[in-house]
Parts: sequence; structure tokens; C-alpha cells
Amino acid sequence: MFGIRALRSVSKAGPVPVMQTLKQCGGSLNQLQSYHRRAGGAGGAGGAGGQDDHRRTIISVAPAADVKPARLEPETFYKAVWDQGIRFFTGVPDSRLKDFCAYVTNNTTSDDHVITSNEGAAVGLASGYHLASGKVPMVYLQNSGLGNMVNPLMSLAAPSVYSIPMLLLIGWRGEPGQLVKWWCTYTMGIPCEILPKDETEMQELLTRATTHFETNKAPYAVLVKSDTFSKYSLPQIKNPFPLTREEALVKVIDCLNDKDAVVGSTGMLSRELFEYRVLMQMGHARDFLTVGSMGHASSIALGIALQKPSRQVFCLDGDGAVLMHMGAMATIGQQGPSNFKHIVFNNGVHDSVGGQPTEAGNHENFDFCGIARACGYKEAMVASTPEEIEEKVGLLHEGQGPVLLELKVKLGSRSDLGRPTRTTLENKMDFMDFLKA
Repeated sequence: MFGIRALRSVSKAGPVPVMQTLKQCGGSLNQLQSYHRRAGGAGGAGGAGGQDDHRRTIISVAPAADVKPARLEPETFYKAVWDQGIRFFTGVPDSRLKDFCAYVTNNTTSDDHVITSNEGAAVGLASGYHLASGKVPMVYLQNSGLGNMVNPLMSLAAPSVYSIPMLLLIGWRGEPGQLVKWWCTYTMGIPCEILPKDETEMQELLTRATTHFETNKAPYAVLVKSDTFSKYSLPQIKNPFPLTREEALVKVIDCLNDKDAVVGSTGMLSRELFEYRVLMQMGHARDFLTVGSMGHASSIALGIALQKPSRQVFCLDGDGAVLMHMGAMATIGQQGPSNFKHIVFNNGVHDSVGGQPTEAGNHENFDFCGIARACGYKEAMVASTPEEIEEKVGLLHEGQGPVLLELKVKLGSRSDLGRPTRTTLENKMDFMDFLKA
């Protein structure tokens, strides 16, 4: 039994597209043009004539024992936690966990897998499961979501309170630092380990976690680094809406005025907004990009609207972000700023972390407009076509807020979508100067 180790030669890459032409959506969208960035690769040493021989010489044979699997199969980990008695899964999706979460979604009933609006709600739901079943649940999240779950972890699940065991599976972003491990272990008293890719080591970790559950009746945290899981994708979800989020966003921006202030939600939307401003050479001063703080864009926009009543303030939000802190809509409705305009791009999924579904994707039984009206918004509307968007954004400008416009869009985004090239502090100062003008 032998394994093969080989070094790959890298050839020069030709021009690659990073922003494809957006579909014509009416209005000024037909002026868009695709553009390209060029990426170069490192050429191999030696002449072209000797490359094939050189490639053959760098292939060596080694015992299979030296070859370890590059990644952990989602199915393997799922079966391992199942064997440890963990049969209930809940949380908020993360890009580090998207392959495992996709496997859970495809192989677990809706009664045993619930995607919650925020991480604190997941701890509450997991606690209810334990109280009713006596079993240990799993709660998954990205590390930034720890902020949402500190309260229920410390005042509900902690051993000194109700002593509720749960396995916390945490997607570890910014992994070179040790802050997350320190916070879990020393601030909250939760044991914390990194999930190994090796199957035997993974099984040993779960055994230690199970012993902790039995002995201490308390949470146990497992950090998941980038590329821990092998690829696993959900079947593509389709909806009947004609525009992507980016196409709808472009139409909205083309309908805004130069003095309108924009607050962009966390995730792909703000990245698409930044690139469109670059493409059209509009500058970025009008936009505040909420690069973190998921679910708080509308509260940021509310604070601006209250202080700048002469400005039209547009919050460009996402369905998952609105759901995460939907109580903000009640505050907005009751404060009632006439210049607050809330546009929610609803594609029914957590698009930037693997396409896991949100509750808002159930278009027959979920109604953002009904929620907005019940919270005190003056009006709420829906649009999905370029013509409807142009008409409804015009009504937003003319009408008294707070008002909500739900844009129902297709899921998905460009694979070559970049990230903002200006720092957050530059964004802040430019935006503040814009508001002063």
C-alpha cells in the first residue's frame, strides 16, 4: 500500500474576469460594463522543453501511513457526534461550518435541526431541548456570534445556574489569535479545543467532551479552523424572482439622490455596493458599510435619521440580518422618523455562509410587510422587477417614513466579488464629512 506525493507546477494565468456584466434591468443598468483584473502566476524554473521530465522527477512514493486526510468529512463528524448521543442541532450558519451545516440540513429532520435568528436564541432553544429530553444538543455559530450568546450561556446554561450541557461548534475566524479560546476558557469557564482533521483525534476530543457533559453538566466549546471540513453542498434553492440581489441593488442605487445617506448591511450586499460605486466612479462618502454587527444596520440608520431629519436615510438590509435583531423594527416604528427608509433584500438564505435557508424564504407564510406595519411603519411595499423597484423607490422618496420596501430576489452572488479596499476608519470619516455637508 503506497501513497503518492507530488509537487504541482504553476503556470502563468491569463486575464481573469472579476466582475461580470450585470443583466440589463431597465433604467441606467444598461450602461454597466464588465471589467477585468489580471492575476499573474509564478512560472516554473527551467526551459519549457524540460518541464515534463522535471515533473516526473519530483514524484516520490511514500508509505501510506505518512499520508493523512486533508480534511474531515462532514458525514464522519456528524456520525461521530450522533454516536455520542447528540441528536439535536441548532444555531446560526457560518462559512467555516457551511459544509457540515449543509450535511446536517440534508440529513436531519426539521424537528431536530433548527436554524435560529440569532445565537442567543439557539442557546435558549438548546436549553429547552435538554430540559425536555435530558440529552445534549449542539449549538453552532461563528465566533463573532459569541457576543449574542454570552447572556444565556452565563445566566442560563452555566453550572452555577441551570447547568445545561451543550456542544458549542464555533467557526473560528481570525484564528492566528487566541482571544476566542481565552474568552471561552477563562472568561466564561467553558473548556475549549480545536477540532482536529484526523478522525482518531476527533473521536478522542468528543470522548473528552462527553465526559465533561456527564461530570459537569455544562457547555463544551470546539473551534473549527478554515478548511477543516471537506466540501458538501446543499441542493440549489430556486425561487421565481427575476433579479439577483446585486442587480436589484444597482437599480436601487441608480434611483437614489446625491444627498441620500445609505447604511449597507453586513455581508455580500455592502461588498456589492462598494464595487458598484467603484465601477461607476461615484465615490464612497454616501455609504456607511456595516462590515460586522450583523442585524444592527437598521439601528445605525435610525440613529442617523433622528440626528439628521433633513436627510433621507436609506437602510439597505438583508433578510437574515433583519431576523437576527428584528426587535429593532419595533423601535423604528415607534420612534417614527419620517426620513427613515428601510429596504430589505430578501433572497431567503444566509447567502455569504453557504446558502442555509432563513425563515423569510417561506414567502407564503412569512411577511416582512405585515411585521413592519404591526411595528408602526407608515407603509410597507414589495417589489421584484426593475420597473417595480423604480416605482417603489420613488414612493419612498415622496412618502413619510418610517417605510419598508421588501425586494424579493434570487439567491447567489458572483464568485469574483471583492472586498472594500478602504479601511473602516476611512469609511467612517468620509461618511461623517458627507453628513456635515
